[in-house]
Amino acid sequence: MSQKKVYLAVDLGAGSGRVLAGEFDGRRIELHEINRFENTPVQLPTGWHWNITSLYQNILEGLKLAAETYAKDAVSIGVDTWGVDYGLFDKDGRMLGLPYQYRDSRTDGIMEKVFEKVSKEKIYDATGIQFIFFNTLFQLYSEVEHQNPALEQAEDMLFMPDIIGYWLTGNKTQERSIASTSQLYNPKLGDWDYALIESLGLPRKLFKAISDPGSQLGALSAHVAEHTGLQDVKVITVAGHDTGSAVAAVPSKAETPAYLSSGTWSLMGLELKAPVINERSFNDNFTNEVGVNGTIRYLKNICGLWLIQECKRHWQAQGEDLPYHRMASLATEAEPFRSLIDPDDPRFAKAGDMPEKIQAYCEEKGQAIPKTKGEIIRTIYESLALRYATVWEKLMTYTETPPRSLHIVGGGCQDKLLNQFAANAIGVTVKASPVEATGLGNILAQMLADGAIESIEEGREIVVNSSIVETFEPSDQEAWLEAKKKFPAIVN
Repeated sequence: MSQKKVYLAVDLGAGSGRVLAGEFDGRRIELHEINRFENTPVQLPTGWHWNITSLYQNILEGLKLAAETYAKDAVSIGVDTWGVDYGLFDKDGRMLGLPYQYRDSRTDGIMEKVFEKVSKEKIYDATGIQFIFFNTLFQLYSEVEHQNPALEQAEDMLFMPDIIGYWLTGNKTQERSIASTSQLYNPKLGDWDYALIESLGLPRKLFKAISDPGSQLGALSAHVAEHTGLQDVKVITVAGHDTGSAVAAVPSKAETPAYLSSGTWSLMGLELKAPVINERSFNDNFTNEVGVNGTIRYLKNICGLWLIQECKRHWQAQGEDLPYHRMASLATEAEPFRSLIDPDDPRFAKAGDMPEKIQAYCEEKGQAIPKTKGEIIRTIYESLALRYATVWEKLMTYTETPPRSLHIVGGGCQDKLLNQFAANAIGVTVKASPVEATGLGNILAQMLADGAIESIEEGREIVVNSSIVETFEPSDQEAWLEAKKKFPAIVN
């Protein structure tokens, strides 16, 4: 290839966002971080919201910086974000208030009210999605319960990546991978489940035609092109859910790849060709989300490094700013398996004094109370790894070709201590890389649309060429097996 092609990826996480440039030379992708910025929700009288206008300003600044270096070579832009959250827009394209942040308390008690109208079994049979209080279904139903006038005024509902795409191009879409996180999409039908939507009294008009990753949303609008300096650059609808993009970049040749997308959330699962929706998967509360090329991300959401992040934030507010590597070091110095928690206990889902919540949990369970920072951090790490092992054991019952290794991708794959603990707890080889799996998967979808690659399998070979993989082998098996035996009694 005589000239490099450059693909720009906008990747928004629940804690930060970035604009990346991926230079493709025909064999590998070289990633460059153009602009990184914080994603800090704001508390207003109406509750917790995403400051999406600030995010958009930072995205535009990143694209402007990218144009200074890559304007002649830039091909396209793709946008991915976290799942479930959305904005409402009127018939003139005006946003009806800032999007709510998924941890906002307006969904408190809403699940029970929904189940009075439609049973859990019927909802799962229709959607195959894990029940979590902040799913779009429960957020929208809270709008019904609170009689939010915006719901009736709205002509469109756009998920977070769809909002950014609309502002960049003037064109609206609802992308499939992000729609599938809503618990209103039916993966068996490949469309919105309108029967469920209408039974909940949600406005049918909000649910439009769904687009697939790799489709063209449109060219940058004239004012965005002028502001950024990016001419003749189009926006591609990639896997808008960040986990969908991350899984697309998992560097595995296995028939059924196993992955853990590690970050604020830990999402552990298998890539399957068809959804698994039956009584057993309902009881196991596994989720069926859509990936690139119609694949299914059969996974479980686990409360991941959020626990570490919240402890860090709490201690920082008290005047001690501990770097993550120092937190890991303190954990290694603490006594093993002194205390354990259920990372998915509801009390840990929301912000606020995480160390105290962990101590209270341990006291309630009759365990030694972790007092030092090292003891608290080790409690989190070991509990996460044991939770991974529990989910892994169930996952393996859903495939006839069990994978021999677990691929950990995303920002959390830099956490060597958690990677090692995961290998120890699960008892398989852990391969950690790439850190920027989401950005790479975002770019692979753009490359498919551009014709630069012909398949995701070809793209994954490029990811292998573009990344350095670190391998972690199981150790201390006897101690971890003992911990695995006592873990169920602690979390139940």
